[in-house]
Amino acid sequence: QVQLVESGGGLVQPGGSLRLSCAASGRIFSINAMGWYRQAPGKQRELVAAITSGGTTNYADSLKGRFTISRDNAKNTVYLQMNSLKPEDTAVYYCNADIFDDYALNDYWGQGTQVTVSS
Repeated sequence: QVQLVESGGGLVQPGGSLRLSCAASGRIFSINAMGWYRQAPGKQRELVAAITSGGTTNYADSLKGRFTISRDNAKNTVYLQMNSLKPEDTAVYYCNADIFDDYALNDYWGQGTQVTVSS
């Protein structure tokens, strides 16, 4: 059984920063891409950023320059550094990973972590 566990969400004032973490655990053979998505109330889930096992990154155009994704392959962990946060960044942030478990490639999601940007 593979699990993705997110941490680091919370309440922050506009202009502040947060760092999200997502650790994968369980029967993992290897991990391909890892990423972060978010879903605001009444809106569809959208891609925030993704990173391949080799370190190639992809960002939502609107977030380039403020958010940075990184990963530690040795720890099976992906991070999202969020700077200059705005109220419109308020959402539940979900971790996603493509994981080979028991020699099958599967798509996994974390439980989500709430990020609220408010004064």
